[in-house]
Amino acid sequence: MSTGPRTPIDVAVGVLIDGEGRFLMTSRPTGKVYADHWEFPGGKLESGETVAQALRRELNEELGIDIGEAHPWQVEIVDYPHALVRLHFCKVYEWAGEFEMREGQAMAWQQLPVTVRPVLPGTIPVLRWFAEERQHVGPTHAD
Repeated sequence: MSTGPRTPIDVAVGVLIDGEGRFLMTSRPTGKVYADHWEFPGGKLESGETVAQALRRELNEELGIDIGEAHPWQVEIVDYPHALVRLHFCKVYEWAGEFEMREGQAMAWQQLPVTVRPVLPGTIPVLRWFAEERQHVGPTHAD
């Protein structure tokens, strides 16, 4: 029995970049699919939300910060066993507030190659995009 084509779930993803060019990665909380894998923070768009609105809400809910402008960067569709997701990656250079890991996740500021592991499959293309932008040669992650 065929279930037909799956409709992608839209997800807003924040690529926070600090003044030193480091980017923030967070681990997926216990109890979620791919728990303990490292990714860029974000979450699903709710009905009627734009990518920027969803990103602002999600980063406040998950990390306790209020972001400045979300700069659209790349869109990637990833077919995970549990869901087809359309990831809307936005670069964020400004935020306010203290980071609070409100879902029990861990956070780490990273450069290429990233040292956190394992890396979520949907995150690997982002590391490649960074490598292209930054003329990084060699592996982007340790997996």
